[in-house]
Amino acid sequence: MLGRLNEQEIEEVLRAELLGRIGCHAQGRTYVVPVTYAYDNGAVYGQSAEGRKLQMMRANPNVCFEVDQVEDLATWRSVIAWGRFEELRGADADRGLALLMARLLPMTITSETSHPPKSLTHQHRAQEQGLAAVVYRIVLTETSGRFERR
Repeated sequence: MLGRLNEQEIEEVLRAELLGRIGCHAQGRTYVVPVTYAYDNGAVYGQSAEGRKLQMMRANPNVCFEVDQVEDLATWRSVIAWGRFEELRGADADRGLALLMARLLPMTITSETSHPPKSLTHQHRAQEQGLAAVVYRIVLTETSGRFERR
């Protein structure tokens, strides 16, 4: 059975997954790239080093975001969303990074005694890694979802 996801099901998919894809278009080229993300209150949060993705989203902040849940070829859910890229700074970047870390770190921590640092700001983390790390948000303005199930 094929069908459309309702708003609640779309939210469930966006909250449940860790890996999505950003589609951006600038200077006559389209670029689709996988990203890890956190979803909160109608927005997707991510972090990236400088590169093509950021260059293109800065040039054209209107982007597409896609995420899948696939159990098998006959059981899946997919969400496509459109929104606007925003580069975050200061407290907004720290909040975005905290959301991302809270979402991703439980997947990497394997010990009862391992805990993430309590005060790791965006600026501090970028300096530690020697990277010009950018925290960004994509505020979703439109969503669509489909599913197939047996």
